[in-house]
Amino acid sequence: MAISAFKPEIWNADLLVTLEKSLVYAAPGVVNREYEGDIAQYGDTVHITTLADPTVGTYTPHTDITIEDVDDSDQTLLIDQAKYFAFEVDDVEKRQARNGGAVLTEQARKAAYKLRDVADQYVAGLMAAGVDVGNVIGEATLATPAAAYDLLVDLGVVLDEDNVPGEGRWVVVTPAFHGLLLKDDRFVAAGDAAGAATRANGMVGEAAGFSIRKSNNAPDGPGAGAGKLIVAGYNGATTYAEQINNTEAARKEKGFADIVKGLHLYGAKVIRPTGLAAADVIIG
Repeated sequence: MAISAFKPEIWNADLLVTLEKSLVYAAPGVVNREYEGDIAQYGDTVHITTLADPTVGTYTPHTDITIEDVDDSDQTLLIDQAKYFAFEVDDVEKRQARNGGAVLTEQARKAAYKLRDVADQYVAGLMAAGVDVGNVIGEATLATPAAAYDLLVDLGVVLDEDNVPGEGRWVVVTPAFHGLLLKDDRFVAAGDAAGAATRANGMVGEAAGFSIRKSNNAPDGPGAGAGKLIVAGYNGATTYAEQINNTEAARKEKGFADIVKGLHLYGAKVIRPTGLAAADVIIG
């Protein structure tokens, strides 16, 4: 690829698409991402307005009704994460490599996946720290497929008791947890034929009212054991915003190589802690 043909806007868009396809905890459908257009630079503050619930009164004929103001509260999402990648491809290596300049494009895609991994771990840790304390199920050792499926049901009950909407619910499980589910007829029989296949964003099926996603980035559980935190919720509990702020290509000053570097800006916040539930799980 010739540096003269480099178009930052196209590379930025391509990197974001690659990121979005591989995110799990920060994937569309798991988090709210409607504020991404408000990011311009590192340190930006995004204002999130939440409306208070209206009061429902009892109507009595010939009696004035009470008209209340629309109350709102403001939360802020700080874009406080800035990660970068930078690499070079020597002219000799590029010449010897198959497809020439395609080396740069492929390396940029790999950089996007690495950025994704860092961002996904960040959001996973944020959820683990932000889930309401009363919504965390204590340490549980799961030894059977039935126990794994039943835990999904228990997480759903926790969310039900907090009046969390049933639509848009998800749960992120570990590969070992998913392996147990695959041995349970209730999971295998759930959903359509596509539900059994691995899909984009780590989705591996649907069961117990959740879209189920699989990730190796599950945070460590809070217990004394070697458990992993299985986090469930709905897509209004956490807000995430990201942007590839800048991608540049240049020639190396002291050498004969192409250099590509990029900056990934993002931030996340749990805005409804009771919209999440979690369980400290040991597969044993």
